[in-house]
Amino acid sequence: MIRARRVGIVARDDLSQMAENIFERIRDHLDVIADPGTALKLGIDGAPISDMDVDVILCIGGDGTILRTIAAMDDPIPVLGIGMGALGFLAALTPDEALANICEIIDNFEVEERSRLDVIVNKKKEATAMNEIVVLTLRPAKMLHFEILIDGEGFERLRADGVVFSTPTGSTAYSMSAGGPIVDPGMDCTLIVPLAPFKLSARPAVVAGSSRIRIELLEPEKDAMLVVDGEINRSVSKGDEIEIVKSDRSALFVKSGESFFTRVRDKLMRI
Repeated sequence: MIRARRVGIVARDDLSQMAENIFERIRDHLDVIADPGTALKLGIDGAPISDMDVDVILCIGGDGTILRTIAAMDDPIPVLGIGMGALGFLAALTPDEALANICEIIDNFEVEERSRLDVIVNKKKEATAMNEIVVLTLRPAKMLHFEILIDGEGFERLRADGVVFSTPTGSTAYSMSAGGPIVDPGMDCTLIVPLAPFKLSARPAVVAGSSRIRIELLEPEKDAMLVVDGEINRSVSKGDEIEIVKSDRSALFVKSGESFFTRVRDKLMRI
């Protein structure tokens, strides 16, 4: 169990009131620092996420805010998400739960480790994903032709709009929308989910987390874009060496009181 003494606050720009409410709950008990924009509104010291020396970061917003916070860290810091988005699976608390119990939660909490994925292009690491890495056609209605290899062995050759490579945490994001399975985030695996494949036998697959996955584009006139956690990273084309591997930098989340599958059931029933 961990007891927080220094706490960081990161909030979406339009959620300064919620950030202020949380700050008022914890200011007399803990040292608090915030991202520069939030700090300006709270009247406290600010620091970029990469410079925060804290025990836990309270992340106020939707899943996108949490993903950007994790991506900005140099070293993993436990994240406690306070969900303000319409639908998301990364936040552990609702706003009401946070306001009622935040002091008790951060005074005694457990951490769970979640795996991430690195994308390597031409032997250079381009980015690290918490949810997914997507290779997607640059031109709508024009399919990509590509081959997927697992540990050097040919796995699948497809014509499709693209393919999603997902962490277990990301199984409830783009991967699920594309027909992939929901996977316990504690599993050590990678999901491979084709996007609108032109092949009846093409199905989502789950491979070992230790697998080294390579995708090769097969047609020179059809470029693709690489999208990492919803952010366009770069374009790729035939001849680029694109590899997906488990990252050696995990993410840390404060454990929620409710189970993962309870959260999934409750959220999906509201859709």
